Amino acid sequence: MNMSKVSTIALASWLFVAGPAFAANDATGSASAGASASASAATTDGEVRRIDMEAKKITIRHSEIKNLEMPAMTMVFQVKDPSMLEAVKVGDKVRFSAEKIEGAITLTSIETAK
Repeated sequence: MNMSKVSTIALASWLFVAGPAFAANDATGSASAGASASASAATTDGEVRRIDMEAKKITIRHSEIKNLEMPAMTMVFQVKDPSMLEAVKVGDKVRFSAEKIEGAITLTSIETAK
């Protein structure tokens, strides 16, 4: 066998053995990064503009939501727990966390700002 064929076979063998190990490491790293990002949703400042108890939604004028890469705006949020709506009233300055849950931007926590 000439040296070129030996080198090609050696490289192919190495890729066959090492390739899955690298792929498994990348998949594990990606899952860990995604889990920690959603677990540590940063709080955002805002002002309550409207509360709809029946629809279980709240409208907030908010600053940038960094974990969702969303600029400042006024928008309607679903709430993870409807009892959160009882803790605030229209006009309150608030700090809240939001995450994308099943495709919907959802408030996961809210408290009046101090």
